[in-house]
Amino acid sequence: MSEELFRMEGISKSFPGVKALDNVYLSVNKGEVHGLVGENGAGKSTLMKIMSGVFRSDAGKIYIDGKEVNIDSVSKAQQLGVSIIFQELNLCPHMTVADNIYIGRPPKKGPFIDDKQLHADAKAVLDELGIDINTHALVNTLSVAQQQMVEIAKAISRNCRILVLDEPSAALTDKEIDKLFEIIRNLQKKGVGMVYISHRMAELEQICERVSIIRDGQYIGTRNYKDITIDELVTMIVGRTLEDKYPKYERKIGEILFEARNIRRKDIVNVEKIQVRKGEIIGIAGLMGSGRTEIARCIFGADKADSKELFMDGKKITVNSPGQAIALGIGYATEDRKFDGLALGLDVEYNTNMAHLKQLSHFGIIDDKAANINAQKYKELLRTRTPSLRQTVGNLSGGNQQKIVLSKWLCNDVKLLIVDEPTRGIDVGAKFEVYELFNRLSAQGVAIIMISSELPEILGMTDRVLVVHEGTINGDLVTKNTTQEEILYLAAGYNKLEKKAK
Repeated sequence: MSEELFRMEGISKSFPGVKALDNVYLSVNKGEVHGLVGENGAGKSTLMKIMSGVFRSDAGKIYIDGKEVNIDSVSKAQQLGVSIIFQELNLCPHMTVADNIYIGRPPKKGPFIDDKQLHADAKAVLDELGIDINTHALVNTLSVAQQQMVEIAKAISRNCRILVLDEPSAALTDKEIDKLFEIIRNLQKKGVGMVYISHRMAELEQICERVSIIRDGQYIGTRNYKDITIDELVTMIVGRTLEDKYPKYERKIGEILFEARNIRRKDIVNVEKIQVRKGEIIGIAGLMGSGRTEIARCIFGADKADSKELFMDGKKITVNSPGQAIALGIGYATEDRKFDGLALGLDVEYNTNMAHLKQLSHFGIIDDKAANINAQKYKELLRTRTPSLRQTVGNLSGGNQQKIVLSKWLCNDVKLLIVDEPTRGIDVGAKFEVYELFNRLSAQGVAIIMISSELPEILGMTDRVLVVHEGTINGDLVTKNTTQEEILYLAAGYNKLEKKAK
């Protein structure tokens, strides 16, 4: 019988205009990895922030080892052994690994920091977790995966007993995810209880014993992972059956809208030709680092190409900057919405209109009424969940942030929309809505280039697939006639003849 380590009962929390949580329950056993799932905006992050002392609940109780505790601050949570690792890592980039692990509490010799002991202690924590990182390295020289491991080491150095991991694999490669799972299993052996938040079902199946579901701020239930199917879990998450993950749609594909020829950039991009027709969705697939994003950035003018020829509706166009691309009807929803897709400190209305301000202005002055009407229109069109258009975008869930990124380009009347990892970090319900939106755009004649690491998404949503290997197009495939296996062979650098010979 598993021994309960942590329990939350009857947790409720309201913010102005919205009830984020209503009578929610969660328990975690010693050495357990407990999955927490729900649509974006369901209340997962709010629950975890209450658990880690960032927010205080309006009602409910928290127990550790069967005893009621009062977690009224982050420091109190840490004293009780509760730590959270957010998607946005909380490290000081210009300090060393050791400094970050023991920030605010370094070992001292008299009034001075004992640097030798600091690095020895940091190395001991890293070794205990099986992490091979130089304690003298500056954090800004590390990969995202390594930075995440430093965050875990920092938590464990505080004698963490309950660890929350919020979308820990979102920016990791498969190899890095394997290493993360190895560290998690080491923590399990030490009796650490973990809450693992993720939208990746296969990942949850691999690492979690139980899974709890939250929908619209309410507790739906907890299941043993081995006793539930993916379809049952998805139904519990969204409150309805998703008969097909990808909405069925027959596209009417027209004439060639956009063509790019001879795109060259150093030794990163070397593309002979890309064509996209009106109403067509083409996918760009390839391994991480293959040059998929770099191709898109060259087309959009975000990166300077050594050479390129672009044509729109058969006429040659010049795109040397994002501004020129936007003026010609090209939009680009970037891979990292938080870094270069949104102004997180500004509101929904401004973010929706930011690429459309010229059309909303008269003599350089923005028409506030027109801006409000436009933002409201796209809020309703994309079903963006927000208390108001004045809500700060940084406070919204990932799925709703992604909808605002798309709104920004749609209200600019795009002809060609490039979307880079359009559903990364968003839940299954929000994904379905994004796919439906792409189909509606296709019906209006918009051409879409979709870059994605998820091959089922590529196969489910596109008409053709361009497979990229080391910056070149190694395959141009009709989606309905290809397979994941063929795409992976081409992505790895093989050609079709080599594949058939194997």
